[in-house]
Amino acid sequence: MKKAEFIAKVAEKAKITKKEATKVVNAVLETITEALSKGDTVQFVGFGTFSVRKRAAREGRNPRTQQPIKIPATKVPVFRPGKELREAVKK
Repeated sequence: MKKAEFIAKVAEKAKITKKEATKVVNAVLETITEALSKGDTVQFVGFGTFSVRKRAAREGRNPRTQQPIKIPATKVPVFRPGKELREAVKK
C-alpha cells in the first residue's frame, strides 16, 4: 500500500476528507520522525514500538577489490511489532 492509498483508507474510515487525512497522516509521521531524531521511543500499545538502535562500527570489504574498509557507527530506526499486530498478521 502506498501513501496515497493509505491516506484514502484513513479518510474513508475516519469519515473525513482526503485533504484532512493527508494533514493527519503527515503530522503523525513528522511527530514520529522528530521523536526518533531526538532519540526518544514512540510506543503504541498493541501496535508496536518505534525506537532508535545504535549500530557499532565494523570492518567490511569492498566487493570489487576485496580491500577492507571501515564502516562507521550509526543510528538506525527500528520497529518492533506489538502482540496484537503480530496476531493479526498471523491469521
